[in-house]
Amino acid sequence: MRGSRIGGRIAGMMTSLGYGAQERAVYSEDPAASRGRLHREPESPTRTPFQRDRDRIIHSTAFRRLKHKTQVFVYHEGDHYRTRLTHTIEVSQIARSLARALRLDEDLAECLALAHDLGHTPFGHEGEDVMHECMAPYGGFDHNAQSLRVVTALEHRYAEFDGLNLSWETLEGLVKHNGPLTDAAGRPVGKFAGTVLPYAVRTYAERQDLRLDTWPSAEAQAAAIADDIAYDAHDLDDGLRARLFRIEEIRDVPFLRSILEEVDGRYPGLEEQRRIHEIVRRSITRMVEDVIANSLRGLIELAPKCADDIRSAGRCMVGFSEGMAHAEKEVKTFLFSHMYRHADVLAVRKLVARIVRELFARYMERPEELPREWRQGLDGADKARRARRVCDFIAGMTDRYAIEEHRRLFDDTPELG
Repeated sequence: MRGSRIGGRIAGMMTSLGYGAQERAVYSEDPAASRGRLHREPESPTRTPFQRDRDRIIHSTAFRRLKHKTQVFVYHEGDHYRTRLTHTIEVSQIARSLARALRLDEDLAECLALAHDLGHTPFGHEGEDVMHECMAPYGGFDHNAQSLRVVTALEHRYAEFDGLNLSWETLEGLVKHNGPLTDAAGRPVGKFAGTVLPYAVRTYAERQDLRLDTWPSAEAQAAAIADDIAYDAHDLDDGLRARLFRIEEIRDVPFLRSILEEVDGRYPGLEEQRRIHEIVRRSITRMVEDVIANSLRGLIELAPKCADDIRSAGRCMVGFSEGMAHAEKEVKTFLFSHMYRHADVLAVRKLVARIVRELFARYMERPEELPREWRQGLDGADKARRARRVCDFIAGMTDRYAIEEHRRLFDDTPELG
């Protein structure tokens, strides 16, 4: 009954916007009107620009590596815990669902979801934190900016250009899916306020204007909120299955308590594995339905006539309601204390931090230890250029390869399991 009531409400909102069941909204990105690519190429006769971007991302080396990069690096890895790849696929599914309900371009939303984690280091957030620490004297490290660097420079697949030569809309959504990076005067805002933009963003902005002072497309916003939803749900799932916390402990979070009570009331005595799945899937459903309903309300109020009206709206147009945003923050707070700061997880994080830190120091001191293709052109290079090359190399590693490289270079690689 709850689902049918929400579905009816959403259908009514769509009618208010004037769109039929299958009609693309006027505020969605039109692939036929794409701003194009940095390097001109003939258009595909069988695929839209966004479908072509999606295919290039899926076939990239960086995308394949995601299957051996962890999300939250737990000490007892198993076949059923999420990797960056499985997380990315889950984000893609949610992004497409949101795009379909909001009548956006599903291919662009999927494309952005598939690309959003390409710049992540090995070993989850611990790897990123250590890489930022190591790169602090040279401009720092940001995984989102590194994703841009991967698709514009580091992928070497095509004869005529470096990178994947993705469309403007894909690059724009990738670099600023969480909002504007600068104000109209070009001054960094948000988490970069008072500092400088990441290296990859600064250098690419010299080649192509991605309108860093505006919000991104609605498709990019859908991919961004899909990332949050997937992250919360699968960390809850993995944390419960890894027994980092118990089901009864989630009663401390009102949002999760209401779902748990709903499941237990409908299925008393349900076995734990099914109980966990019911909790997780209901969490995703509630969050997705909230985003759809809240976004449609905002779109009715804004009444955008084109995709650029979304960019100039001055606020996020695809996101949680105020109540759900508060609930989602409580879920994240719970996961932070019960999972990310769990003693077992922290113990492994300390070990993987050492691996990344020591690899960086070793390559900086002895660049001849880098593979041949990575040390080319470093003779006589200044320290900043060497550091960026080392950073690119380590950031592209899988967890497994980073451990193997450490074993090759050192005699005392930590045992992680």
